[in-house]
Amino acid sequence: MPISDSEAMQLLATTSYGRVVFTRDALPAIRPVNHLVEDGMIIVRSRITSRLTAAVRADQKVVVAYEADDIDPIRHIGWSVVVTGIARTVSEPDRIARYEDLLVSWVDRMMDVVVEIEPSIISGVRLDGIGNGNGIGNGNGFGNGTRIAESG
Repeated sequence: MPISDSEAMQLLATTSYGRVVFTRDALPAIRPVNHLVEDGMIIVRSRITSRLTAAVRADQKVVVAYEADDIDPIRHIGWSVVVTGIARTVSEPDRIARYEDLLVSWVDRMMDVVVEIEPSIISGVRLDGIGNGNGIGNGNGFGNGTRIAESG
């Protein structure tokens, strides 16, 4: 079953962490972060000294990708959502204070920057667990006969 953009964003909102992909020295870099989804935006916190913050501050129209998933490796069911969009720092003090309260860091470091990602491209994949279970791939990269439905 295809995943619509709105369903993909709803699924993203059901999990609290994902991976942000950005450019570091002209190469892709990936960092796990916790997030929240609010008003159609993905909100993450970072450190002022982090590579992610440096990338966002260097270019106010920097393109990033954000991926989150919930996959059961035993039953071969779940979903994955990838959002590509513009990342920018949040500068309004009231929004920063709100997100500092709502989005508590999982690491023992000060997270002093709030970054929002405005989705431009949203794609979703749902694994339905249907397959022959013989370990022979069906061309989707999962190698177990699992069927996928994609959006985007």
